[in-house]
This record gives sequence, structure tokens and C-alpha cells, in this order.
Amino acid sequence: MNYTYIVECKDGTLYTGWTNNLEKRIADHNNGRGAKYTRARNPVTLVYYETFEVKQEAMKREYAIKHLSRKEKEKLIEQFSML
Repeated sequence: MNYTYIVECKDGTLYTGWTNNLEKRIADHNNGRGAKYTRARNPVTLVYYETFEVKQEAMKREYAIKHLSRKEKEKLIEQFSML
């Protein structure tokens, strides 16, 4: 399974990425082995994710989410937390 995800950093910023092992990737972010962006903003909290069968679909969704405004991302997160 592949995942597109959003984490909230300790400074309140949002980071979007994709992975094929969500639990490990979040741990990597929190242990300073994740994206350069999140290294100085630990800890991070998983606030949103989607699942995909195909890696390219997850990557395409990551790209789309990264181009959303913060308000649009917050709306995704809000809808996700209601599930």
C-alpha cells in the first residue's frame, strides 16, 4: 500500500509527503531522518492520509495537495478527522 500524508509540525506548519510505510515514515520524521523541512520542526503529528494501490497515484496526489492553499489543506484535515 502507498500513502499520501500530511503532518503538522511543532511550529504549526504542514508538510505533505508520500510513502509506502506510513508508520515508519512518521517515526523517521520524528527521529530527524525524514524530510529536511521537518528535521528542525520536530515532533510532527500525522493529521491526514490517503491510501493508494499504485505508487504513482500517491505521488500524483502529493503533488496536488502541495499546490492547495493552507485553507484547503485544513479543510481536508477537518473532513478526515470527522471520519
